[in-house]
Amino acid sequence: MCIIFINCLYKIEFIKVAGFQRKLSLENIGRNFKAVCYLAGSGHRAKQIIRDFQPDLAIGTGGYVAGPVIRMAAKMGIPAVIHEQNAYPGVTNKLLAKKVDHVMLTVKEALDYFEKDVAYTVTGLPVRSELLKKSKMQARKELGFDHHFCILSFGGSLGAGCINETMAEVLKWHVSEKLEINHIHGYGGMGKDSFPAKMQEYGIPMKSKRLRITEYINDMDTCMAAADLVVCRSGANALAELQALGKPSILIPSPIVAGNHQYHNAMVLGKAGAGIVIEQKDMTSQRMIAEIKKLYQDQAKLQDMAKKAHSLAIPDTEQRIWHVIEKLIKS
Repeated sequence: MCIIFINCLYKIEFIKVAGFQRKLSLENIGRNFKAVCYLAGSGHRAKQIIRDFQPDLAIGTGGYVAGPVIRMAAKMGIPAVIHEQNAYPGVTNKLLAKKVDHVMLTVKEALDYFEKDVAYTVTGLPVRSELLKKSKMQARKELGFDHHFCILSFGGSLGAGCINETMAEVLKWHVSEKLEINHIHGYGGMGKDSFPAKMQEYGIPMKSKRLRITEYINDMDTCMAAADLVVCRSGANALAELQALGKPSILIPSPIVAGNHQYHNAMVLGKAGAGIVIEQKDMTSQRMIAEIKKLYQDQAKLQDMAKKAHSLAIPDTEQRIWHVIEKLIKS
């Protein structure tokens, strides 16, 4: 049996493969032709990789790169499993589900898009252990914040124009009204010029006893622990962290992702009463301010959302994943 630990060196192999472009254009026709050519040779390369490595188990986590390798592993009789992170599965995983021995899901809602007889386990998604180590009080002390309402907002490392534009107005609102609100905002690479300029225009400091506005958030464990409310996109990892920490959220799903999967992710929390979902097309600064104002004034509602978010968390994700792996290897 071959077991590879994360802190050990491991070999990386490469395979030429490309995704298909769904939007019809001359440029995309050329890209799709190249993708077909890559696909034609991917099976041979996948077989070569598998023969050289001789794995006991093959695990795919989605994406077109996983397609030919996991498909070939299953064809060669090697136990194969996939993990679907999102509530709306990607094309690759939907196709592979028919070939592999087992499907692991982050949320049960994804099962609606697979064939009914698929063997599955809801495992959740692993969350970094460091995110769970700090208390709210400890985190706020590190940030220099007091015990009052704390907002954490971000749009990812690149940032999101929609979130930046909205948060600029939110900051203007609560700073001008001198509300007891602490606010951390990460504007990302996309806003590195425009957001500081907007803050200067509004006369808002980038850092004060209640504010920390920065391009990147490098201490997300501290910022997440300190927050009473999180405003962000709806990637699978971010939502798993919100659930693990029991954080109420206002979610603005990205509309430019495959299958609109972020919307489906967000609605898992929205339907459970753990988050407020606002589609980008419906987003206005007035709407965001109104939602935040309601939660700022209603601590009972905020606490209820926190409990519902935490109830969605799966605390034994690692054990569930290992149970699936162990069972397949033994069989």
